[in-house]
Amino acid sequence: MAALEAAEAALEAAEAELGRRQEQQEEEEEENHNHDREGGGEPAALNGLVSENMKSKNVDVKIPESELEAEDRGAEEERPRESDSNILDLSSDYPRDKHISIQRHLADLEKLADLREDERKPCPLCPEEKFKACYSHKLHRHLQNLHWKVSVEFEGYRMCICHLSCRPVKPNLAGDQTLSKMGAHYHCIICSATIVRRTDMIGHINRHVNKGETESRFSTVHAPKSSYNVVKESATDVQVLPNHSTPQKTDSYFNPKMKLNRQLIFCALAVLAGERKPIECLDAFGATGIMGLQWAKHLRSSVKVTINDCNENSVTMIKENCHLNKMKVKLNSREEDNGETVGNGEENSDTIEVTKMDANVVMHLRSFDFIHLDPFGTSVNYLDSAFRNVRNLGIVSLTSTDISSLYAKAQHVALRHYGCNIVRTEYYKELAARAVIAAVTRAAARCNKGIEVLLAVALEHFVLVVVRVLRGPTPADDSAKKVRYLIHCQWCEERVFQKEGNMVEENPYQQLPCDCHGSMPGKTAVLLGPLWSGALFNTGFLRRMLLEAVQYGLDEAQPLLKTLVSEAECTTPKHFCTHSPGDENKQEECGVYIRTPNTSAESYLVHAGKRKSEEVLRGTAKRQRAEHSAEHPPFYYNIHRHSIKGMNMPKLNKFLNYLSEAGYRVSRTHFDPMGVRTNAPLAQFKTVLMKYSTPTYVGAQAEGPVHLPGEIQVGEEVPAAAVIKVEEAELAEDDKSGVAAAVVTESYPTHCATE
Repeated sequence: MAALEAAEAALEAAEAELGRRQEQQEEEEEENHNHDREGGGEPAALNGLVSENMKSKNVDVKIPESELEAEDRGAEEERPRESDSNILDLSSDYPRDKHISIQRHLADLEKLADLREDERKPCPLCPEEKFKACYSHKLHRHLQNLHWKVSVEFEGYRMCICHLSCRPVKPNLAGDQTLSKMGAHYHCIICSATIVRRTDMIGHINRHVNKGETESRFSTVHAPKSSYNVVKESATDVQVLPNHSTPQKTDSYFNPKMKLNRQLIFCALAVLAGERKPIECLDAFGATGIMGLQWAKHLRSSVKVTINDCNENSVTMIKENCHLNKMKVKLNSREEDNGETVGNGEENSDTIEVTKMDANVVMHLRSFDFIHLDPFGTSVNYLDSAFRNVRNLGIVSLTSTDISSLYAKAQHVALRHYGCNIVRTEYYKELAARAVIAAVTRAAARCNKGIEVLLAVALEHFVLVVVRVLRGPTPADDSAKKVRYLIHCQWCEERVFQKEGNMVEENPYQQLPCDCHGSMPGKTAVLLGPLWSGALFNTGFLRRMLLEAVQYGLDEAQPLLKTLVSEAECTTPKHFCTHSPGDENKQEECGVYIRTPNTSAESYLVHAGKRKSEEVLRGTAKRQRAEHSAEHPPFYYNIHRHSIKGMNMPKLNKFLNYLSEAGYRVSRTHFDPMGVRTNAPLAQFKTVLMKYSTPTYVGAQAEGPVHLPGEIQVGEEVPAAAVIKVEEAELAEDDKSGVAAAVVTESYPTHCATE
């Protein structure tokens, strides 16, 4: 108890002593404050100017007496400190709300230190711990070399590097922030942001310029029309900002590399416009509005175009581009009055409706015949809304630009977005297209709708899928059954779709044609998917797209469409001829009439009213349906991937002929320039490739025939010189007949080939 009482007494004594010290400190501060007020209110006049000493920086700044008289004489004057980031610029022609480090000339920066006096002066942009006060000549050299030479210039002003404590400094290991290293930085002239690196500061200013933010602080001002660039594509002019090709950093995203994509979508819309008119079409992500403008400018009264975008700046630019192309703008069911509209006598023929909504909202509110989705990245977030109100036999096209996930570079993202497990394979582009179609199929089935794939293209920058919508639970069930898993062998790249059914097989490896599981240790195959297992192309629709491309002069789309037609039919590439509408035949596919070339004209030259003529017509229709219903083989093989080491492969076109002579369906593919789409198994593919390959060195023939591991041995070996002569002769014949490879980069004549 005694010890406790002693401790309490000591604590009370300490508290009393602490209270006395606080009272003494408050009295001293009050006396100093009164002393400052008595001595600080009397200005000393000298030639009409008053000199005030700035203790924190030891800089004498002369202030006119009239400014001091305008202030309250009884108020306490605030002295600027070196760490204050709101120090005003003393130059008269510069706004006073800018930072001290932003000046027009080096002389303006030197005025802050007042180098005219022969005294030691500190640097106005460095703390005393970094640069001590020195004489004028040394300080001038310091300002020029350390601050002015590394500055960033913008419209006549220099943003010099600043070493003041404007940015929060991370404390050191000891927890002392004052002893930490002062971070150098720049102050933005537009938004007053602090940037550490010079290159980042230059990029920061460029982003402001590209967005039109070139004036005042924290304010966005649109750039004048002179700063816009006018881009022309397919007889359509659009205004874009200088950074139009940088997504997520501009309101007017325009990618010139997507011209082929826009032409394919236009051809698909033109084909739909030929089936029924007028049709209502939607460009859900307008950006500059160039796609919708091309639709309305070329198809005229056949379409009613609606361009939507959720960005206000993009909507404004779409309206300006409509006026630039002499199109009327329809807003809230009322047309804008504009003197630049075209008076061609057709009502609403050149009218475009522009809406500012979320894409999901506009597709929920209205019904459309044609919907195109082209967001930045994946489009799975908009599929449910697209299939909700799309009309029967309408078309939904979507462009996916999330290439990293679709091409198996970010497999976890593909699993999250598309619910699909994929790996990097030799046919990864077709794998990406089938993964997108599987997601589209599931979204359509949730709305009791089925799909028919009309077109699937996967190129370097995008994956384009065009599907026709079929209403009803039966088409939805039929489409959902075509979504299956894929068994892929990781050793030989053989692949096969899993059999339809719910029963679990004891050994799924038996479905693969290869025997890698028996000859290789461990697990050799992986399960990919779910993927679309049906056809990727509709031959009749592609032929009509080709006709529209020829009619409207879309030169870039014609070579690709010719490749797609040959790939859909799985035939060797040939020249295509364009027929007039009178030479074409109407055929019904999926409830709509399409036009196909009349290949058997003699069968139609029969007398009307006879039973024989009806039987011939019926038989011809059945034969045509059988030809069009034959789906192309899934996936393809890369000839370089399966080449034999030490052997020279034959030319790709010749190899296609060799496979065709062996009785297999074969064609080239747009997915891979060196890919071969065929229904031949991989073992037969390698056998034919080995048979017509020649050794790299002639001396290697003495070693005997080359054996394929696990494959059929080639019985007879053709001498190298004879094979070379045969290849040269066949190549000369191909050149005479005009057979060429139908790759995307080649160009083809539009006239009929003479056979």
